[in-house]
Amino acid sequence: CGAKADTANLTASSVLTLHFFHIPQLMKVVNEMCPNITRIYNIGKSYNGLKLYAIEISDNPGEHEVGEPEFRYTAGSHGNEVLGRELLLLLMQFMCLEYLSGNQRIRHLVEETRIHLLPSVNPDGYEKAFEVVGLSNGIDIHHNFPDLNSILWEAEAKKWIPRKMFNHHVAVETRALITWIEKIPFVLGGNLQGGELVVTFPYDKTRSQGVTREPTPTPDDHIFRWLAFSYSSTHRRMTDASQRVCHTEDFAKEDGTINGASWHTAAGSMNDFSYLHTNCFELSMYVGCDKFPHESELPEEWENNRESLLVFLEQVHRGIKGVVKDSQGRGIANATISVDGISHDIRTATDGDYWRLLNPGEYRVTAKAEGYSPISKKCEVGYEMRATRCDFNITRTNLSRIKEIMEKFNKQPIRLPLRQSQARRSRERRLGT
Repeated sequence: CGAKADTANLTASSVLTLHFFHIPQLMKVVNEMCPNITRIYNIGKSYNGLKLYAIEISDNPGEHEVGEPEFRYTAGSHGNEVLGRELLLLLMQFMCLEYLSGNQRIRHLVEETRIHLLPSVNPDGYEKAFEVVGLSNGIDIHHNFPDLNSILWEAEAKKWIPRKMFNHHVAVETRALITWIEKIPFVLGGNLQGGELVVTFPYDKTRSQGVTREPTPTPDDHIFRWLAFSYSSTHRRMTDASQRVCHTEDFAKEDGTINGASWHTAAGSMNDFSYLHTNCFELSMYVGCDKFPHESELPEEWENNRESLLVFLEQVHRGIKGVVKDSQGRGIANATISVDGISHDIRTATDGDYWRLLNPGEYRVTAKAEGYSPISKKCEVGYEMRATRCDFNITRTNLSRIKEIMEKFNKQPIRLPLRQSQARRSRERRLGT
């Protein structure tokens, strides 16, 4: 399948034969069809120098809009798992065409969300997929992230404050992904994989050393379970008990979802890293039994996953959102948002805006920042697919205001030793010594 102008008429059955170097051309066709809502960019290069192209879908591409959540889908971390890659190529085309046709559901998503699609995390592996397992330079990119779980759990055991450090070498593709997810305030993400029909959620690494399988939930286990179920329950096969299992495990009995560590332990996963290092909740979707299906099977696979891809994307609007501002109405970056009863905080973006995924219920939420007095309020999350607005206005502490005034006028506080010596001399004068 060539990279000619007729790619504008690509169907599900024709996309699968595209090689990596044709992905930019396909993206360009989508961009030309929908120039006002799409932008093509690259997040870096692979080990062999291929660019890692992403496409953004938004009503203001290229800009982070205050109050608008950021979402990502990635695929192709294993080069021989091609189905996820093709699904994202179809998704970007579908969203463009449906937006143009006036589909209100798609228009709402595009206007209220900043969506990023990265179809091929590992283009080198894809090019080698017919020869080897499809890794990049022999490295499994999905499990090549720094293992922050061990740092966190050791710190908790010793009652330390965990330090977020990168404690091992990572592939160039992994480093590009880390830079990308640190730069953009993603709220929710899904990485598409193959070879099974199941959605996995963190933690992916077992907490007990030497144990290969055990439930290892995050503090946000309830919302992760819902997010996973939102995909599996709308997939045409994942929860169908009458379907043949892919290999040996029947995930349909578990509603098509499983905690990653309950399935098999894996250190340094993208899911665990995203949760522990950023604000983003990341899950893995194993979208089909066959990692590299025949092109004739792609239309059916697209129908199996299409609704799930959209429903999961819509979950980015579940929970609370708002802006943390100072007394002058300026947004405060890097402020902490805490929810009582959930030992996992998130932080505000550059403009002071935040998004916190939560299930329906009433929560006591606290906003705090260095030099400011913390403030708490109750925020209620409803069942409708719309995040509850929960803004905070916090004020400077007295101590921080004094420091600010002194710095402004270049004045230094009186040194304690000088005051002590003056008091001593005063006492000596009174005693006549």
